[in-house]
Amino acid sequence: MIINDIQKKMKALREKIRIYDYHYYVLDSPLVPDAEYDRCFKSLQQLEQSSPQFITPDSPTQRVGGEPLDAFFPLSHRQAMLSLGNVFSLDELHAFMKRVAGGINYPITDLIFTCEPKLDGLAVNLIYEEGVLTGAATRGDGAVGENITANIKTIATVPLRLLSLVPPAFLEVRGEVYMPKAGFQAMNERARATDEKIFANPRNAAAGSLRQLNPAITAKRPLAMYCYGIGAYEGDAVLPDSHFEQLTWLRSMGFRISPENKRVQGMQACLTYYHDIEQRRDSLPYEIDGVVYKLDSIVLQKQLGFVARAPRFACAHKYPAREEMTEILAVDFQVGRTGALTPVARLKPVLVSGVMVSNATLHNMDEITRKDIHIGDTVVIRRAGDVIPEVVAVVLEKRPSGVAAIQLPSYCPVCGAEVVRAEHEVVARCIGGLFCNAQLKRIIWHFASRRAMTIDGLGDALVEQLVGHGLVNDVSDLYHLTLDELTTLPHMGIKSAQNLLDAIAQSKATTFKRFIYALGIREIGEVSAGILAVEFLTIEALKTATFDQLILLHDIGPVGAYHVIHFL
Repeated sequence: MIINDIQKKMKALREKIRIYDYHYYVLDSPLVPDAEYDRCFKSLQQLEQSSPQFITPDSPTQRVGGEPLDAFFPLSHRQAMLSLGNVFSLDELHAFMKRVAGGINYPITDLIFTCEPKLDGLAVNLIYEEGVLTGAATRGDGAVGENITANIKTIATVPLRLLSLVPPAFLEVRGEVYMPKAGFQAMNERARATDEKIFANPRNAAAGSLRQLNPAITAKRPLAMYCYGIGAYEGDAVLPDSHFEQLTWLRSMGFRISPENKRVQGMQACLTYYHDIEQRRDSLPYEIDGVVYKLDSIVLQKQLGFVARAPRFACAHKYPAREEMTEILAVDFQVGRTGALTPVARLKPVLVSGVMVSNATLHNMDEITRKDIHIGDTVVIRRAGDVIPEVVAVVLEKRPSGVAAIQLPSYCPVCGAEVVRAEHEVVARCIGGLFCNAQLKRIIWHFASRRAMTIDGLGDALVEQLVGHGLVNDVSDLYHLTLDELTTLPHMGIKSAQNLLDAIAQSKATTFKRFIYALGIREIGEVSAGILAVEFLTIEALKTATFDQLILLHDIGPVGAYHVIHFL
C-alpha cells in the first residue's frame, strides 16, 4: 500500500470511529454492533503500528497512553471559570429572581431560563484549537487550573476532534466529569474484593480518578462527562443568543449534554423543574446535589455581568444535604430473620436530607474494621432516598482521646443464645432460631409481606403484639388464630380482627413460588423460589430433593442447595 493510500485509509477510519462514538455516546443510538466498531478500531491500530509517523493527536487510539507525570502543571483559562451562587429556600430563590428581573427591567414572569441538573462531579475546561482537543484543566482558582489533558483524553465521552468541517479557531467547553452510580458501585466492589481503596462517594471517586498522575489508571475508571457551557470562543460562525441553543450546538459538535436540560419561563416553572428532578433524583444514573437556573439570553447575561466570583444571571438551587457530620454515641446490634447481627450506630441527632437521623447502619464487623469506626468518633452520615442512613467515613482529625472499640457480642442481645461467625462469612449470627423473638418477628413479617403470602394488615406493630402475647410462636400459628384471641390484643376491635382473619384465609390461595419465598430459606430469593417451584411442583417433592439435584439448577448453587435441604 503506497504512503498516500495509508494516510487516506487512516483518516477515513478516524472519521468513521468518530461518527460511531458520536452516535454511541452522544445520541445514545449506536450505528453498528460492537464487533464492527472493534474491527475498525483494530484496523486503525494496525495501520498506526506499521506507520507511526502518521499518528495524529486526535486519533481514537491516543485516548490511553503517555508516561506517568511527576506532578500536575498549571493551565490558564482564557475566560474565567466562575462558581455559582447557591439558593436553598423559596425566599432566596425569589430574591435571586427579583435581582435578575430588576437588573434587566423584566417582569419575573417573563424571564426565560435554561434549567439543568447540577451534577456532583468535578468541573473541567476543555480547550480545542482548530477543532482538536489540545488541553484540559480543572477549575482551580477560576483563572488557573491543573493540566489534566492526558487524563481527559481517556474519557470516551470527550471528543478528541470536533464534528465540524469548519471548526472554530479556538473554543473552551465547560463541563462536569462524573462517575455514574453503576460504575461507582462496580468499581468499589472490585476494590473491596482485592482489598484496595474504597471511595466514599462518586464525586470523590471522579475527582480522585482525574487527579491520577498516571493516565493509565484514569483510563480504568468509569468516568463520563456532560457539557454545560462555552467559555472563550473564536470562530467565523456566530453562536446563538441562547444558552439552551448553544448547548444544542455543542451537541452537534460531538459533546454530551444532559437530556434533562429544559428551557422554561418564570419562577414557577423553575420550581416545577426543581421538584420534578428531586422526585426522580434516586432513579437518575448519576449523583446530583441540585439544579441550575441560567438566564437563557446571552445578551442579557452580559448585561447583568458578574459579582465577585459568581455570575448574576445564574444560580444553583440546592437540595437538602445528603451527607452531614455527627457523633457516634453508642452501638447496638439488631437481629434479623436469619439470625444475622447488624451493628447500628446510635447518633447524636442530625438533620440529613430534611430528615432527623439518630441511627445509621454499620453493616458488619468487617466494615467497622475497614472504616476504623469507634464509639465517640465524629463521622460522615449519608442518607439517600429510602435507603437506611449509613456511616460513610470517620473524620479522623476530630477523633477525641479515649474512643472505644466496637466489640461483637458473644451472645445474642435478644435471646442470649451464642453468636457464631462461620469461616469465610462476614456476617455473625445468633443460633437461637425460632427461640429468638427477634428472628421470629422478622420471619413472620417476611412470611406475611406482599411479595410472599400477602397478608394485608399484618405489619410490624401487630407482629410485635402477636409474638409478645404468645399467640404466635411459628408462622403456622397464624392459621390457628381465633377472633376471641385477637380481640384480647390492645386496640384490636372485632372488625379489625375479622379483617385480619379474612386476609390470613385468603393467603392460602397462593402460588407455590410465593410459598417457597415466604418460608425465608437463606439464599433463596424470589428468582430462586420460582426455579424451585417449576422444577419440583409440590412441597413434598421439594422435601425429597437431593443436594445433587439442587445444584444442577440455574441460580441455586451449593450454598443455596445446602440451606434448602437443611431448612426442609
